[in-house]
Amino acid sequence: MPDLLSLSIVKSLQVYAIAAAISFFVAILIKVLVAVTGHIEKRRTRGVTAAPRPVAAPVAALSSPAAIADDVVAVITAAVAVAMGPHRILHIGESSHAWKYQGRSALHSHQPKR
Repeated sequence: MPDLLSLSIVKSLQVYAIAAAISFFVAILIKVLVAVTGHIEKRRTRGVTAAPRPVAAPVAALSSPAAIADDVVAVITAAVAVAMGPHRILHIGESSHAWKYQGRSALHSHQPKR
């Protein structure tokens, strides 16, 4: 009677060899598909010249809140007043990033809500 351990080792090696062969053939298939699609794409765009992309004008960086024009603040305030009704803007400026971290910790917490 053959040794049960040696039979299990042989079976394991056979399964490993089959998995390696399948992985190898799938990798080659993917490589061939990428090459073929790249060749088709080159052939399709060979005669077509690409349209030049428009170049965006550089935007001046705002160095301070005082750099915002008064008429821009008035337009934003008017738009907010029309959309939300009468409100008073107390402060326009950078906000802290604490709300982002609190939200992430709440989403990724593994503790049940009470």
